[in-house]
Order: sequence, then structure tokens, then C-alpha cells
Amino acid sequence: MMEVRGAPTEVLLQRPWLPVSISGCQLLAKSWFGETTYHILLTDMHCVWEERMDSAAIQKRAQELNRRLRAPVKAFFSHLCEVVQPRLSGGEGRPDGEAQISLTRQEDGNISMKLKSELAGLAIYWEFHCTPAPVTVVCVQLVRPLLAMSHLLQRQVEQLGGLLGRKDAEIQDYRENGATLSRERLQTDAFEEQTYREDFMSKVVEAVQLRYAESWKVTSGSQWRLCFLLLCSSHRWSGWTVRDHRRRRQSWTEEEEEEEEEEEEEEEEDSQKNNNKKKKVRDHRRRRKRQSETTEEEETEEDSQSSSSWQIPPGCAEAASRPKSKLK
Repeated sequence: MMEVRGAPTEVLLQRPWLPVSISGCQLLAKSWFGETTYHILLTDMHCVWEERMDSAAIQKRAQELNRRLRAPVKAFFSHLCEVVQPRLSGGEGRPDGEAQISLTRQEDGNISMKLKSELAGLAIYWEFHCTPAPVTVVCVQLVRPLLAMSHLLQRQVEQLGGLLGRKDAEIQDYRENGATLSRERLQTDAFEEQTYREDFMSKVVEAVQLRYAESWKVTSGSQWRLCFLLLCSSHRWSGWTVRDHRRRRQSWTEEEEEEEEEEEEEEEEDSQKNNNKKKKVRDHRRRRKRQSETTEEEETEEDSQSSSSWQIPPGCAEAASRPKSKLK
């Protein structure tokens, strides 16, 4: 069998996993279509299948399935992309409804998707022969992005929890200083991380499990958690790569360093405020002491002045000092 090359790893990583329904089978699909090549991945949470085709392989299979086809491979592939891409993106195909696609599971573990459409009034047939993907492909395209996404969500929850805790402390400080709400309906309870986690797991996650477990035939906890993360990653973080993960890890480290620097600056500011406050108290005590000393000096001067104003005249002092004569 001829070895064909698919999409570059980094290119396929940018493609999201999207839910699709083919012949009643609920799958997640990831696909990439080049000029005359394609690479598709399908999974039902039990197995991952893939198929890679280049220009030569597409031309060979097109001739085998369509004996009367004389169109160049580029024109045929353009028509194939027009019909298949909407179906692998969760759509229903072309509006005219001419295209028909079916999926068959084979006994050897492979899956086959058969496509029938029309091109210039001629019936066109195509088949996708998907085989189980190697472990390396599954790890690169599925496991690593999920682990990175899980780590990112965990860090995000931790940061948000810390932010809520600081906000609660700030609100409590306002209340202790006499601040009140103008509208009571805006009042909220303090954030308790453990209570929030338990409530989230009992309500939100269970609702997601019930919603998707039936359609995807998910039976184990690990499988539906995988589905949940896949849905999250397919909407916003589908382009997660190892390089992005390293870059974001570096940004997280920088954010942590910035937070530590901000905390140190806040501690220095608090220390400076305390020092300024202590200095003001000392200065106030010195001023009061100086005022007290000045008041005592003034009182001493007033007492000395008053005592000098009441001195006995010299003549009166001599008369008072002479002995009194006895009366005869």
C-alpha cells in the first residue's frame, strides 16, 4: 500500500473537533482539505479513525469508482470538498439535497463512508476508507490538547477563585468602615471554593453528562469527561498546540511573578504607611511634651512674678522685727 502524507501536524491541530451525525452514528470529526489532498479524523469515544489521501491516491480511487469520469483530479476534488466539508462540519450538505452519505462499520474495525452526488448531470461516487489511527496521532490530536485544555481550565478556576476571595475581603473592609449597599438585591454571599465545586459537580456536570451520554453512547465517567472537554476545546481552544501551551505556561509564570511583585509592593506600601503613622504619633507626642514643658515654664514665671509683687516694704520689716514693749 502506498504511503500518503496528510496535513502537517500544526495545521491539523488548528482544526476543531466538531459533532457530526452520519447514518445515525454520533461522531466527532476533524478534517483538513488542501488543494488536492485531505486528512480526516473521526472518533466515537471508543476508537479514533483516520484517512489521508494525496493527489495520486485520489485520482486512482476516483477512476476505480467512476469509470466514465474524465474530469481532472483538481476539478473532481473541488466538487468533493463542496459536498463533504459541510457534512464533516455538522451541516447537512448542499441545499439541493442531491448528495447522499452513509457510514458502515466493518468487521475488521475499519469504517467506510460512501458518498453519492452529481457533477454536470453525472453521478459521482466516492468512498472514505478510515482505519484506526496510530497511538501517536491520537496523542497529538486528542490527548495532548485535552490535557492542555484541562490544565488551562484548572488554572483559570484557581485564578478566578483567588480574585473572588480578594473581592470578598475588599467588600468586608468597606462594611467594617461603615459602607452600606443602596440596593439589598445586590448583596451576595461570601465565596466558598469547596461549596462552589460541590455545587458545580452536582448540577452543571451531571446535566452535561445526561445530555451527551445518550447520543454518544458514553458509558464511563472518563469518556463523558472527555466529551465535555472536547466540546469546550472545539469552540474556543481548538487550535491549542504544544507550542501555544509552552507560550501560555511562560505567560502564566510571568503573571505569577507580576502578582508576587504587586504583593511585595503592597506590603512595602503598608509598611511605609505604618511607619508614617508611627512617625506622626511620635511627632504628636513630642509636640504635646514641648507644649507641656512650655506651659510649666510659664506657670513658674507667673508664680515668681506674683510672689515678688507681694514683698514687705523695708520699714515695715524693721518694725516687725523689733520686740514689742511691755505695757505698764
